[in-house]
Amino acid sequence: MNYDAMAMDTEDVGPRVTVREAATDHVDFTLANVDLAFANSLRRTILAEVPTMAVDLVEVEANTSVLADEFIAHRLGLIPLNSKQVDDVLYTRDCDCDQYCENCSVTLTLHARCTGDEVMRVYARDLVVGEPRPNEWVGNPVITDPEGFGSVICKLRKGQEVRMKCIAKKGIAKEHAKWAPTSAVGFEYDPHNKLRHLDYWYEEDPVKEWPKSKNSTWEEPPQEGEPFDYDAVPSSFYFEVESVGNLEPDSIIQQGIKVLQQKLAAVIQDLTGDEGRNGVNGDGMDG
Repeated sequence: MNYDAMAMDTEDVGPRVTVREAATDHVDFTLANVDLAFANSLRRTILAEVPTMAVDLVEVEANTSVLADEFIAHRLGLIPLNSKQVDDVLYTRDCDCDQYCENCSVTLTLHARCTGDEVMRVYARDLVVGEPRPNEWVGNPVITDPEGFGSVICKLRKGQEVRMKCIAKKGIAKEHAKWAPTSAVGFEYDPHNKLRHLDYWYEEDPVKEWPKSKNSTWEEPPQEGEPFDYDAVPSSFYFEVESVGNLEPDSIIQQGIKVLQQKLAAVIQDLTGDEGRNGVNGDGMDG
């Protein structure tokens, strides 16, 4: 991710994004000139409605390990899979096939057998991605450890074997947590509690017992004796998005905005009854 400037917008009119820190697995940014409802809607969309790939069906051909079939199937479902350009994959409900096909799924096979006396560990790297598939990225197990092993699936002793066929499908975290693109989304506003939306519980001194977050340096602290503004509303929001590896953080934010646009466009279309409009401005849902 390359950013030419820390401030993504230079005008004060409309939403303003300032990227404070960016890496391959997380991004820290501020969102200003929007209201609380919009910022929280974006947060909820990022958490629950950004589509990704995950193992949804497991066909067990052989399993002589000490773990039950359902236990291993659950572990397989939680392995992050690359979801780059996941729009190339159809939802199963939108596909014409009976159960799954190359247009709405990716097939992965797992076959491991222990022949030695030492305990054999089966890793995510042992999953073999089948062809054809919608593109060259979707379905690849995400492996980020320096050794290149990936997540541990199970352990085998001599003579034990697992042989399974895994079907990865497109979904969202609202359906199941295995499709979540993020491990956490930090969200804060009004770090000095000027608006008094929080009522701190304390024993002696709230200032000492509730230390300020790092975001407090981005806003002016309240002055002693300053009168309370009953009309004040939050205008700056601090996000920290951490990816599980299936999508880059900037892609998660972009997909979240896209999904939010699509949902708003659908509401507008239902309210206006104009079936010919595809977006807010009639130019498509991508804005």
